[in-house]
Amino acid sequence: MPNRPAVILNGYDLTVEDIVAIGIGDKQVALDPAAVERCRASRAFLEEEVAARRIIYGVNTSFGPMCNKIIEDSEIEALQVNLIRSHAAGLGDPLKPYIAVAIMAVRLNTLVKGYSGVRIELLEFMRDLVNRGVAAYIPECGSVGASGDLIHLAHLSLTVIGEGKSYYENELHDTAELFKKLGITPMKLSFKEGIALMNGTSAMTALAGFALFGAKKLLRLSCVTGAFALEIFGGIDDAFDEDLHLVKPHPGQLKVAETIRNLYAGSGNITLRKDMHDRIRGHETEGPVYETSINVQDVYSIRCTPQILAPVMEVIEAAARTVEIEANSSNDNPIIVPDKKKIIHGGNFHGQSIGLAMDTLCMAIATLCTLSERRTNKFLDRNLNEGLPEFLIPGTLGLTMGFMGAQYLATSTTAENRQLANPVSTNSISSNASNQDVVSMGTVAARKAFKSVSNAKHVLTLEVLADLQALSFRNADRLGGGTSRIYQILERDFSVYDNTTIFHESLVKFRKILFSSQILDDLEGYCRP
Repeated sequence: MPNRPAVILNGYDLTVEDIVAIGIGDKQVALDPAAVERCRASRAFLEEEVAARRIIYGVNTSFGPMCNKIIEDSEIEALQVNLIRSHAAGLGDPLKPYIAVAIMAVRLNTLVKGYSGVRIELLEFMRDLVNRGVAAYIPECGSVGASGDLIHLAHLSLTVIGEGKSYYENELHDTAELFKKLGITPMKLSFKEGIALMNGTSAMTALAGFALFGAKKLLRLSCVTGAFALEIFGGIDDAFDEDLHLVKPHPGQLKVAETIRNLYAGSGNITLRKDMHDRIRGHETEGPVYETSINVQDVYSIRCTPQILAPVMEVIEAAARTVEIEANSSNDNPIIVPDKKKIIHGGNFHGQSIGLAMDTLCMAIATLCTLSERRTNKFLDRNLNEGLPEFLIPGTLGLTMGFMGAQYLATSTTAENRQLANPVSTNSISSNASNQDVVSMGTVAARKAFKSVSNAKHVLTLEVLADLQALSFRNADRLGGGTSRIYQILERDFSVYDNTTIFHESLVKFRKILFSSQILDDLEGYCRP
């Protein structure tokens, strides 16, 4: 495998971007030496406590409501494997291999923080699996997100002990056979290590990381499409005036307005408020009322872009902080604190923070989709599109349909995302013989957010194609500095849609350009709010 930059895992500074980069294989992981020493001390203290015959949950007790069943020392290692096999009970489509790799990396980061009492051998084994790209087969359904992601992480743990199924180079294998082929000896777990692998929020956190990574790209692109729409329709400048936003100074609103101003700076398409008065007065006729064809204000999907995207940006930023705190937390139970000679039983495995953050993210993404879909509708409806051909048809109207059919994609997907915006973190159902009587559903919320972000990419892809098609009819030659640069880059791969090709092909092509390439990152100076 080629040399890749390493993310040094120490349990304190893993980022959303790191989670994604590790998952997709752009980066590998290494263990911080100081963190390894913390883990060594944690394990040594746990071993002392076990030797002193302390009663410790999940080490020499059974689990959940059976925690009053004390296990003999001779069986405490078998207990860990039994836990894994019994809880590897998920169903549904498997998570993508790159997400499974990211889950392993997030779990490793939480263990390396030094409060879980696992052996160094386990940390090194997990590091090597991540770096070799071995991904556990993890069904999507099963976690209630309260005692952590027990089901998801049990399936991950099967790979660690050489059981179940695993992916390698995107092919599914029997794990035992794969390990034999790769020369890997499965890990034999010691006491505490099974529950340390399983009792945490790493699946929901990794899923949330990927959702947020995509959400950040969507927000960036929504600012670009907002600027395109403003220029295509000759929108009025004062809706983006800095002084307007300073008197309602939500941080996101200020940033979005500034980004769009920067994008259209130098444009010949923008209507200046100061130039409108004489033009409108030129339409004056006799009588108490006269009508002008000049827009005095733009529709909300253009004029209110900063106000609509402000909370979207703020939700994304807040959710990213929550996810990064979770990714760098000890969400195990019990927690081993060797320097204070404490073993603490608690509930750090509970995923309510992630659940609420992801539910809120779904609301934000649904809002972003509504804005995008309404802009697209304005382009296509001849009663609203201010002189553009209906459905952006370049040929004979009626014989060709232009964007008529494609709009249904945006409309139906926006409707689906509104449904996904309904919260699930409020839907606690007591389980585990009412031991887990308040649960977070955090992993369901993270899966929902991941789906919502994927859907939103469909909606924004269509809007970008509509922007490019509209600019083929007018105003492309007078775009601002930022919008012009972005248009020139996107136009290289764009052909005006004239019904001689299948629309789906354009959608697939541009979705990949916009979201599976570095194009938005390369344009950071123009379109990063």
